[in-house]
Amino acid sequence: MIAVEDTVLQNIETSLLRTFATIAETRSFTRSAQLLFRTQSAITMQMQKLEDVLGCKLTYKSGRTIQLTNEGEALLPY
Repeated sequence: MIAVEDTVLQNIETSLLRTFATIAETRSFTRSAQLLFRTQSAITMQMQKLEDVLGCKLTYKSGRTIQLTNEGEALLPY
């Protein structure tokens, strides 16, 4: 479970959460980039920033798809 204060979650940039939610839905950084009209490197940077803010990994690569970690699954409902 993500152990962060509610104030941290309230102050996360909406664009970072939108990127995360799109990745969770598509299971692909490339497809997420297409849907959000960003480059794949921009999507990667946004995910790194979100993981830095939260202090945990949210995704991992499984074959050719992206899977959510337990922390990522816990964040998704927010």
